[in-house]
Amino acid sequence: MKRREPVSKIMTTDLVTINHTNSLLDAEKLFEKHKIRHIPVVNNKKIIGILSLTDLLRISFVDNYGEDDSQVDTAVYNMLSIEQVMVKNPVHISPSLSIKEVTEILAKKEFHALPVVENGDLVGIVTTTDLLNYLLEQY
Repeated sequence: MKRREPVSKIMTTDLVTINHTNSLLDAEKLFEKHKIRHIPVVNNKKIIGILSLTDLLRISFVDNYGEDDSQVDTAVYNMLSIEQVMVKNPVHISPSLSIKEVTEILAKKEFHALPVVENGDLVGIVTTTDLLNYLLEQY
């Protein structure tokens, strides 16, 4: 393993993002379509939040007494906005930060994803899956 390899080598740059004005149902569809667990919330190219699949699961867990799950989820999603559910102003990192430094942040803060920002613009995202894949490539 290279000691000072930058996170830009392993981050995802083909980003799936969502606008803060979209609905939670839109977000759920993106999670399903792209098989991802974190979506940066943007206003233009500026990151203003991050939404996780866990955030959606947390609010859609409702005892529905036999109702169709999708109807319950839709009702809950219509009551809340992305801005109400997302993590606002998430910790973000520079693409030049080393993979080791990013791993330390993820481990200490117990995060599973970090947006990568350069000159104020969102340029990537690094997740624990990216780190595990990097580790696997070393062996």
